[in-house]
Amino acid sequence: MATRINKYLSEVGYCSRRVADRLIEEGKVTINGRIPEIGTKVDKDDQVEVEGQRIKKSTKQQNIYLAFNKPVGIVCTTDKRVEPENIIDFINYPVRIFPIGRLDKPSEGLIFLTNDGDIVNKILRARNNHEKEYIVSVNRPINSDFIQSMSNGVEILDTITKNCFVKQLGPKKFKIILTQGLNRQIRRMCESLGYRVRSLKRVRIMNIKLDVPTGIYREFTKGELLELNRLLENSS
Repeated sequence: MATRINKYLSEVGYCSRRVADRLIEEGKVTINGRIPEIGTKVDKDDQVEVEGQRIKKSTKQQNIYLAFNKPVGIVCTTDKRVEPENIIDFINYPVRIFPIGRLDKPSEGLIFLTNDGDIVNKILRARNNHEKEYIVSVNRPINSDFIQSMSNGVEILDTITKNCFVKQLGPKKFKIILTQGLNRQIRRMCESLGYRVRSLKRVRIMNIKLDVPTGIYREFTKGELLELNRLLENSS
């Protein structure tokens, strides 16, 4: 049965469908020596290559799900030309994996890594309303007006951010729970209100909490994976 090329690359654990579409657009993917279009289908006898590397669909792979505490300074990319700061070389996992989403270089905390390309968009798409929790410190004291403004939405990137939960934790520290993931969202929200982020740490994604030291990863527990799949049941 023929499979769309982006789905094929996610099923073999090479990358997520989103990344696959980007690779196709950049002309880095070939099928039988020809550059395909997004949506082109692959048959079992076709030869697929990414940047000249043959991609084979082997026997059913074991899905890997890791929770990693990313240090400040590590870049969330699978591009190994980014050295020595890319997340893949830092973890040095024996099987090809890729991060689900991003944490920018100055940020730290929880990020998932996997070889299951189908789970990525279910977690990341804003319309699925999956929670991500952060602890943030800023450069000057915050007040109730700041908390209310952050909670009710801030104008950034030509849009208004979704309403979200925000709680003050200290004179310059707060907790925020987002269900969307605009580029550098929290930093931009703070900047829009005249604040600068000093530290930003993600401490939870959906049902999975950060519970390992900086620079360390662990596998999801069976209970966490069962609950995560339950939460993703109705996600598109």
